[in-house]
Amino acid sequence: MKTTHKESLNRLARVRGQINGIKRMIEEEKYCIDIITQIQAARSALRSLELKILEKHMHHCVNNALTDGDREDADEKIDELLRVMKKQY
Repeated sequence: MKTTHKESLNRLARVRGQINGIKRMIEEEKYCIDIITQIQAARSALRSLELKILEKHMHHCVNNALTDGDREDADEKIDELLRVMKKQY
């Protein structure tokens, strides 16, 4: 399923709300495990958004480069994806 920029912005707004909630929890000195749980939820939401955007990039940008027969552009897009993915590890 492809995602639109508007959908991505909506997801990001929810993550921002989660982050603000975490900030409040810390300010209110809530129980550590509850704060960690919310941090994990926000991280998961960001990962989900990242995967949706990655999916869109693969289906749109990379696929277009391949179907247009522009092998150099396709290789460049694949290389940049690999560079980004390697930064995670």
